Amino acid sequence: MLRFSSSLCAFVVKSLFYYHAPIINVHRCATAAIIVYFFLMEQLSFLPPTAWSVTEVNRYLRDLFESDHNLGDLWVQGELSNVSRPRSGHLYFTLKDERSTLRGVMWRSSVQRLGFTPNDGDAVEVHGSINIYEAGGQVQLYADTIKPLGAGALYQEFIRLKAKLEAEGLFAEERKRPIPRWPWRIGIVTSPTGAALRDMLNTLRRRYPLVEVVIAPSPVQGQDAPLKLAAGLLQINRVAKPDVILLARGGGSIEDLWAFNDEGVAYAIAKSEAPVITGIGHQTDFTIADFVADLRAPTPTAAAELATPSREDLLPALAEAGQRFANYALTQLNERRWQIGDLEHRLQRVSPLARIRSDRQRLDEFSYRAATLLRYRLQMQRSRLNTDEQRLNDLNPHTVLGRGYAIVRHADGRTIRSAAQVQPNDALNIRVSDGVFGVNVSAEPHKNNARSPRGKGAKKNI
Repeated sequence: MLRFSSSLCAFVVKSLFYYHAPIINVHRCATAAIIVYFFLMEQLSFLPPTAWSVTEVNRYLRDLFESDHNLGDLWVQGELSNVSRPRSGHLYFTLKDERSTLRGVMWRSSVQRLGFTPNDGDAVEVHGSINIYEAGGQVQLYADTIKPLGAGALYQEFIRLKAKLEAEGLFAEERKRPIPRWPWRIGIVTSPTGAALRDMLNTLRRRYPLVEVVIAPSPVQGQDAPLKLAAGLLQINRVAKPDVILLARGGGSIEDLWAFNDEGVAYAIAKSEAPVITGIGHQTDFTIADFVADLRAPTPTAAAELATPSREDLLPALAEAGQRFANYALTQLNERRWQIGDLEHRLQRVSPLARIRSDRQRLDEFSYRAATLLRYRLQMQRSRLNTDEQRLNDLNPHTVLGRGYAIVRHADGRTIRSAAQVQPNDALNIRVSDGVFGVNVSAEPHKNNARSPRGKGAKKNI
């Protein structure tokens, strides 16, 4: 029945839109929607109620929580209990007051940005959103910020961190680096929109206009400020390589200045390759960054003054340097004038034409010697070639055979070198200088012990 009703509703809507397209307007669209709605409601009323699963209920509740803007961004005040932080790095806790409790969780990324360690019994303000843990069906506070209540808690955290860093030696005077007297490049880590930056730039322009200024923009208060300040110090050291760095901001409350009491910012100052001058707040404001820095200034403007020499101090030094440069330039000009005169005199004595003539004569001598040496080597090679040719002719087997010698072989091709290799009636082949003929051994061969003067054996009588 429901399938038929849906098809009928679709037919009604298509009829309105396709058959009367030229006259369709907003009112007709609204009319079609109302017809479909009431038609479906009428059909659904005949259906039996459907049971929900547990997952569907929790998912429906989760959608309700997420659609409520008030629950998506709120601060909750209470006391921490059951605080635990497993190996995953997440923080689990219970927030309670006199009559109720609320479970809470903070993910590791947010826990790493906390400026203190939450403990059981701490009175805090927690910011986050309320939602349901769907797998367990539990209402939870998903926190992204936890703040101790009141300035007293901040001060206690300040004292704790100050004692810790002092024990690590970050405040020691022996690790403080001197500020360069004539910096070529100054880095500034501060807010790009604050008045502190304008004050520092005006001071630098007035006192030392020759210096190059590099700015690493960073928020100076708020949740992300400590991480951005530490990253700005690291980046400006790695990229700009300044001679000195100014870390500054204007005045404010202890909460406004709290980013400069962060442990990560303190370590970033200590690891800075360039010396750091802080100018945070006013004369009476002290932060952890001031203790770690190489030099503290009471204000941002004072920090810019401590980083640069004044123009009044610079003018006498420039005048002295100008005089030294003039003396050096005059000395160099006199030396160059003497060198030019000496070179001119030497060129007059050493004529290039004489050297060319001498080199041409040497070239003729080298050519004659090369031709003579070539002819000599050709004659030697020709003589050696003739000698080798005569030797080859003397060793030629045909030449030996022409002198009356012969080569005797068996019919199977074996060469006979001794009478012991021949038996009566053996068929032999005799090779002489102009051909080959065959013979038969008719008698018992016998050895001839007589040796010729050259050591050769006597001819066999066959």
